Amino acid sequence: MRAAQLDRWPDVASATDESGLPLNVQRVAKLEEEQLRARSISERIAAAVTRAAGTATFAIAHLVWFTAWIVVNSTWARGIERFDPFDPFPFNLLTMLVSLEAIFLSIWILISQNQMTRQADRRAHLDLQINLLAEQESTATLRIVHDIAEHLGIGGRASRRDRALVEETDIERLASRMDEALPDAPGTVPSAQPRPGGMASP
Repeated sequence: MRAAQLDRWPDVASATDESGLPLNVQRVAKLEEEQLRARSISERIAAAVTRAAGTATFAIAHLVWFTAWIVVNSTWARGIERFDPFDPFPFNLLTMLVSLEAIFLSIWILISQNQMTRQADRRAHLDLQINLLAEQESTATLRIVHDIAEHLGIGGRASRRDRALVEETDIERLASRMDEALPDAPGTVPSAQPRPGGMASP
């Protein structure tokens, strides 16, 4: 069944490779691979640290570490002959080590988050560009359909809204209207809310 469809529509067959994967999947995978290879050394280290810190093994290791440290330096361990706790209560050394670990771990996580933010921004820009190209293609198609309708003498049936679709979308104007409509949009000053009775607040 699939072979018959591919024979009928050669464009569908050309959209897949020998392994059967769609070319779109390959293109997305190639973009992801390029982004991973473009990372700096610090970003690679940050990604590895973030992956390691976000596992159950990391939490269990710290639980074992804290428990062993507290037990070894507790009052019970002082009763053992020839044993002197190196960090008695309130465990100042342990507190310092944990604080240092938290500081450096936060730094690595922030580096990883910055890299993920840049990657998300790039994807958003790419998605916007693709949407704009799709809108331009749709507008061109509607213009062709409109010209055909005019040539056949059936263009008068189109409403004002249908004719507006033939015009190219003004992205800047649309974004400005969206900013005005959305509450507390970035870069806009909140408008004064009208009071009951039609009086605007100062």
